[in-house]
Amino acid sequence: MPHTDNAALVQEWIALQNNHEQYEKGALLIKLLAVVLCAVGFALALHEVLIGALLLVLWLQEGIYRTSQARLGVRILRVEQGLKAGENTAFQLHSEWSASRPGTFGLLAEYGASALRPTVAFPYAVLLLMIVILVVLAG
Repeated sequence: MPHTDNAALVQEWIALQNNHEQYEKGALLIKLLAVVLCAVGFALALHEVLIGALLLVLWLQEGIYRTSQARLGVRILRVEQGLKAGENTAFQLHSEWSASRPGTFGLLAEYGASALRPTVAFPYAVLLLMIVILVVLAG
């Protein structure tokens, strides 16, 4: 197959890969925000329940964020398969996802599964454990 037949797939792969990397940077910023929030919360002697609740919100938000990133990763793999097979099925991200979109509970399960992955759970689980230990030691 001539290169021009795959040009759209190559263009899509580049865009998806760049977006996938941007998600990685964004997730690191969410983690950094959680650490800073925890440190500031301790420094200002904010109530532990408030700090813990905010950490849980950030943890779940990163789970949702990582689920979106994973969808891009799935499409990247499909594009790579298309390039290898000489197919021209470019620009199908949303139609593919829409065709396989789970219902509400399926989406919630996806978000929860993402949030529980070790690379996502760190540092939230550690920070929450620190809060519990500090509360126990202070009580």
